[in-house]
Amino acid sequence: MSSAAGLGSFSAPGWLPRSRLGWLCASGAVLALGVAAAWRWRRAGRAERLLVRVGTVTGLSIYPLKSCQGVPVKRAEVTELGLRDGDMRDRFWLVIKEDGHMVTARQEPRLVLVSVACENGHLILKAPEMKDLILPVQLSEKNAVKDCRIFGLDIQGRDCGDDVARWFTTFLNSEPYRLVHFETQMNPRKCNQIEKPFRATDKVPYSDCGPLLVISEASLEDLNTRLEKKVTMRNFRPSITVSGCSAYEEDSWDKIIIGDVELKGAMACGRCILTTVDPDTGIIDRKEPLETLKSYRMCDPALKDLYKSAPLFGNFFGVDKIGTIEVGEPVYKIIEH
Repeated sequence: MSSAAGLGSFSAPGWLPRSRLGWLCASGAVLALGVAAAWRWRRAGRAERLLVRVGTVTGLSIYPLKSCQGVPVKRAEVTELGLRDGDMRDRFWLVIKEDGHMVTARQEPRLVLVSVACENGHLILKAPEMKDLILPVQLSEKNAVKDCRIFGLDIQGRDCGDDVARWFTTFLNSEPYRLVHFETQMNPRKCNQIEKPFRATDKVPYSDCGPLLVISEASLEDLNTRLEKKVTMRNFRPSITVSGCSAYEEDSWDKIIIGDVELKGAMACGRCILTTVDPDTGIIDRKEPLETLKSYRMCDPALKDLYKSAPLFGNFFGVDKIGTIEVGEPVYKIIEH
């Protein structure tokens, strides 16, 4: 008798077991059939999902303070908000003007010269000709919570204090700036309010628009064949760097698996003048590699409303399944039938 037939006979109108033993046997049979059906359904689901290896992770970088130097790590936790390594979380600190508007290397290119580290519950900032600055990751609740503005959206941040404010203002020789820290009880920005291709479940603190940015080494190599002065991945600030695939192949990855992490492609990354800031000198060129990218990496005309005049380089991903990833792990593309 097939499973379907068995379930049909148990549910026939008027059927009633004649004894407690009969009732128990019948209940057990129904339960067993249900478990078997669910197991077969799960197996069928897995069989319909094909994994194809497309590359290998060659780099992981966390950018704790927006526009400042990235921190390469060998292993990282993938959270809904981006990469994490202990107290070091991606774009959880932000320089702001006194009115709360963000400050990035677009306005202050020398921000790229600030290096960041986390040790023993403290954030350590270093910059040329500046004394190291050490501040606690967990700030006092007495510190004010600031209303901040990033690309037209509101978000909060706890003020890191006057000493930090003076440090940044002195280093940048600027108007008064302050530093704020995003705390997990605060509301992150919803990515689909930043750019429509993201999902309502995608969210970020102070990142531009997506939790993770993936770029292949082959894409950078192809770009450098077109440039007089070569650039590095530091110009593009990816979360995950991948080798073993062809140039711009990452454009076609809809869903990928790395370790126990599953990521969903959202949109390409439209590049801006931040890519023209020399990461070694903090000098903004405003031309390359942006002009070269514009010569061959513009979007399809049908997507001009989304990307405007920005050339595309790298792809943003949302997080479907959190977990950990490591340098050296294979990257698989999910093909669903």
